[in-house]
Amino acid sequence: MPQHSKNLTEGRLLATNVLFSLAGHLFPALAAIFSIPILINALGADGFGVMALAWMVSGYFGLLDLGVGRALTKLLSEKLGRDDLEDIPDLIWTALMLTAVVGLVGALGLSLASSTLVDDVLTIPPAMRDEVELSFLILAMSVTIVICNSAMRGILESYQRFDLINFVRVPIGSLMFLGPILVLPFSEKLPYIVGALVLTRLLELGLNTFFCIRVVPELLKNIRLKHSYVRMFLSFGGWMTISSIIAPLMTYVDRFLIGTLISLSAIAYYVTSHELITRMRVIPGAIVGVVFPSLASLIGINSSKVKDIYFSGIKYTFILVFPIVMIVFIFAREGLSLWLGDEFSLRGTTVLQLLSVGALISSFSYFPFAAMHAAGRPDLTAKLHLIEAPVYIIMAWILIVRFGIEGAALAWVLRTIVDSFILFYLAGLELKINYPVSRILQIAFIVGAFLLLSMLLPQEIYFKMGFASIGLFLLFTYSWKKLITADDRRILLSYTKRLKLS
Repeated sequence: MPQHSKNLTEGRLLATNVLFSLAGHLFPALAAIFSIPILINALGADGFGVMALAWMVSGYFGLLDLGVGRALTKLLSEKLGRDDLEDIPDLIWTALMLTAVVGLVGALGLSLASSTLVDDVLTIPPAMRDEVELSFLILAMSVTIVICNSAMRGILESYQRFDLINFVRVPIGSLMFLGPILVLPFSEKLPYIVGALVLTRLLELGLNTFFCIRVVPELLKNIRLKHSYVRMFLSFGGWMTISSIIAPLMTYVDRFLIGTLISLSAIAYYVTSHELITRMRVIPGAIVGVVFPSLASLIGINSSKVKDIYFSGIKYTFILVFPIVMIVFIFAREGLSLWLGDEFSLRGTTVLQLLSVGALISSFSYFPFAAMHAAGRPDLTAKLHLIEAPVYIIMAWILIVRFGIEGAALAWVLRTIVDSFILFYLAGLELKINYPVSRILQIAFIVGAFLLLSMLLPQEIYFKMGFASIGLFLLFTYSWKKLITADDRRILLSYTKRLKLS
């Protein structure tokens, strides 16, 4: 294995980068938990519904880059894995120029669509229409910035500089939620609050640019577009674009359907639970963000190492995510009541429980999805999403009409189950992976039985606390003895000793 690739896939570095990524997602999640009740009280359910859509657009457009961002991470990781460093500046500048063009097209598209969204798509109170339309126009200004930021993070990921990524992510991610609160003393108008989001994204672009130049100083010497790389990005990124558009669309379309079929206030009741669950899914997102460039640099070079990294990511995702899912599921009613009040607890408890189960299942699907992209097969995920999307939208529409926001949550859970099963099957074929089926079924049965049993508990809080404590103890014991390897234990114990010494 080339020395550069070996350095970037060394176990301790990967573990450290996962910790950086988890920390980088934790602080914005805490900022979200703190900020959402304040924004709901200040803006009302309808105004917060618009804010939820603004956050969605700000995140979603970062994925609409024709697949260039993910393709850049893959191709750059491959070059680093082979110690082929000469053409790296050309590769990066070609990707950045393409993403800038795509971003400008996206900004124009959102600007032109803003009046249609307000007048014909969303159910918006007449008194708010002008304010909401102006907010969407302002938000369109951030589209190019968001897409370029996504590509620059891909550069830093390829070099395994997750320390720098999260040095940016912590303040920027937190300001996405705290920034609107800082605006409230001066104005509660939505355009000003959305403007704060755009300024935050602009600050992120400046920081990412600085760090990319610091990591790859050769970027300042060779600024040019290479036509052979354009064809490579468009060829590889074409299928990836389909997944990049459809996958997040299926994540967010339920909000638009709720806003269309029910009301903006219903979006608020649904999205608070969904936002909490989204924060939970940053754990697999953080782990797979570290795993992907390592897989891309190793596939075709070291298949044994590929499988080790793949299964380690899935294993640690279960160890970290399930305790959170269990606590959220058991204490959903009490947590929502304490966080947002009795009305949100009444309307959102079932939604939160359903979404937490879906989040657990979908958190594992990050890894086969990333593995197939790292193996150069984004066409498989794209074809799956092309088939899946219309079925899901129709199912969500029917269930929302029939069951309201609980129907939206149920549709999302059913989609995650089917999606995850197919992704694992395809990745197994592509990477020639044999899954430990008996152990997977055993764990799935225990988890399902445990969550169902928790629903039969007496509703007194001390019963729930005792049950949750037993579950956490059993999970820790099983994980330490059965799931964590001797090498993993040594790494974890070494971090524990460092914390004690500090």
